[in-house]
Amino acid sequence: MADRKHKSTLFLRKDIRTDIFKKTGLAKSLNAFSLITMGVGAIVGAGIFITPGIIAAEYTGPGAMLAFVVAAFVCSLAALCYSEFSSTIPLAGSAYTYIYAVFGEFIAWILGWALVSEYLFSVSAVAASWSSYFQNILAGFNLYLPAQLRAAFGTSGQPHAIFDLPAFIIIMIVSLLLVGGIRESARINAIMVILKIIVIILFIVVGVFYIRPENYHPFLPHGIKGVVSGAAVAFYAYIGFDAVSTAAEEVKRPQRNVPIGIIGSLLIATVLYIALSAVLVGIVKYTKLDVADPVAYALHFIHQDWVSGIVSLGAVIGMTTVLIVFLYGGTRLVFAISRDGLLPQLFSRLNPKTHAPAVNTWVFGIVGSVFACIIPIDKITELVNIGTLFAFAWCQSGSFFFAKTLLSKIWILRSRCRFIRYCQLCPSSCV
Repeated sequence: MADRKHKSTLFLRKDIRTDIFKKTGLAKSLNAFSLITMGVGAIVGAGIFITPGIIAAEYTGPGAMLAFVVAAFVCSLAALCYSEFSSTIPLAGSAYTYIYAVFGEFIAWILGWALVSEYLFSVSAVAASWSSYFQNILAGFNLYLPAQLRAAFGTSGQPHAIFDLPAFIIIMIVSLLLVGGIRESARINAIMVILKIIVIILFIVVGVFYIRPENYHPFLPHGIKGVVSGAAVAFYAYIGFDAVSTAAEEVKRPQRNVPIGIIGSLLIATVLYIALSAVLVGIVKYTKLDVADPVAYALHFIHQDWVSGIVSLGAVIGMTTVLIVFLYGGTRLVFAISRDGLLPQLFSRLNPKTHAPAVNTWVFGIVGSVFACIIPIDKITELVNIGTLFAFAWCQSGSFFFAKTLLSKIWILRSRCRFIRYCQLCPSSCV
């Protein structure tokens, strides 16, 4: 009898009606524009200046933009699921909260920790990349850090490195920004995202005048197989839109604004990736793009080095916005887990002035910075993707059961966007 009771407790579903109508203390200060800039900030990082060149050189040829179209379609299925869940369950916690409501506590607990690790290692990996780009900019002014403080111990090409000081500092700065409140953080993020988009548009506008049509032939040298393989790589470039759903509890009119934020950010990012890819392969023959910095190489190829420096600055800004969004998403996920009693209540305690989980944010930031400072980036990136795939798969599977188990109970918060049911047609697409 006791075993049966314990088993039923493990799969106890979250009663989200109580949390929806309960005053949690989180300030509702975000709108659709804030969410779109958060999504674009998370999706479009430094990778937009690197991934298109790699995909073109190794997989698709000049048809790299098709790989991003396929990847965007697959991600859109997951995005529609997140839109449905977040508009009907406007609570912090993203996939963890949704799965808790559909499948119960045990699976949600496993998924929650998978997502915590995803956000934590993503923050660490991005901070390490930010450090590398920032030091390259400093090197342009003949400024160098001591060899021991340039990277984590064991980093390739840095035999004397012990501690990555720039990575530690940037995470602490972002943590301080988030502790100051979501409204201020969202404003700074929006400014950075706009600057980042301007840099991308600058490359496109400058590069379009140097496009050579013969560089587009053959368009798909490796056929459809190359496009599919390239889409698998491009898929990871889109990771980040799901972080928008972690803000649902701090959004004005979440039933309307959260789906707009998720889908809108994915659409904008897709357009940017496709446009940049089309110009890049038009400037330089795709066989020459298998380099560490294909966009900078293309600008050097057309003797527009002045733009290259601006692109490097844009990459640093881009990674800063990714840090802001992922660190924010991780803290709100930990907040939700703590509120449900699966972590100490200290992590769901809010600052009375800023309405931000201050202790939670500092702990998450310090742990992330320690990982970034002592673990080589190639080891960190290996740990990032599994949490994302796990969350996508469970969310899309949960959409099958969502209507029957929850929709009839939450009559007051019915989603207005019924078209998102089509996402249930492909629950395993992200795998």
